Amino acid sequence: MGSASRKKGSAIRNLLQLEGMSRTALERLLDDAFRFKRDVMRKSGKKVGALRGKAVVNLFFEASTRTRTSFELAGKYLGADVVNFQEQGSSVEKGETLYDTAETIQAMGVDLLVVRHSTSGVPDRLQRYLQIPVVNAGDGSHEHPTQGLLDMMTVLERTSTLDNVKLVIVGDILHSRVARSDLWGFVAMGAHVTLVAPPMWLADGLSQSGVELTSDLSHAIQDADVLQVLRIQKERQAMDGMPSLEEYRARWGITTEVAKRLRENVIILHPGPQNRGVEIDSEVIARTRTRILDQVENGVSVRMAVLTRLMGDNHERE
Repeated sequence: MGSASRKKGSAIRNLLQLEGMSRTALERLLDDAFRFKRDVMRKSGKKVGALRGKAVVNLFFEASTRTRTSFELAGKYLGADVVNFQEQGSSVEKGETLYDTAETIQAMGVDLLVVRHSTSGVPDRLQRYLQIPVVNAGDGSHEHPTQGLLDMMTVLERTSTLDNVKLVIVGDILHSRVARSDLWGFVAMGAHVTLVAPPMWLADGLSQSGVELTSDLSHAIQDADVLQVLRIQKERQAMDGMPSLEEYRARWGITTEVAKRLRENVIILHPGPQNRGVEIDSEVIARTRTRILDQVENGVSVRMAVLTRLMGDNHERE
């Protein structure tokens, strides 16, 4: 994480990526998320006043259901005022630049900006011009840090530690921001990570000590504790040369037959949306060991933790 994103110790100014974030910083965010799930999400009266008087804008330039809705709910549960920015009908359609849009929003007294964009690096560039915290809600194929956090939280609910946990991420690794955030986050927490994809979708730049890259799904899943299943990122790639959907399902899909070869207590994750019958079968999703809805639930708690860490009155300021 760049110097503008991290402060002394484990305090953070922005949340742009998990790469480079310390284990201590990750653990503090996760501890906060577990506390919010216990003390807020599991109670009927969810609204608390931790961020009363604060204003958050969700600046989304890509379609989103889970991420945008959970950021909105997280802010509202904490008592903040939340505005969802829509490109359609805004001055962006008149030619206003992204930077002018962000500075205009900041000038209205907003306290934090949540940004999703199809271009990698946009949240990082914005935080250099703004005086308010910026949270990356997914930028191109770079990272999706809150997804990485909620994935770790979901596994920790079953394992209590990520040390020596064997995580297998299978799918369109090359174009997946989720794969990158999961990789950096889980490795920082002591897990072993294997990336599985068709050869043209294995990103060599992600190879590092302790991370295995392979196209052999059968070998990779033999001793997996956690399986993260990714969809094909059609919107981020030219489709020439990619396997047919039938070939992809046959070689890299988590079919009912493949699921039978998994270890009994394996945890199956998927960041959504799922392409049923391609990267994962409906029968597999229906299994109790699939934790997809737990991921969705934990996304709200994680985003509550991030918002309070960046905007709470007890946050260490520079």
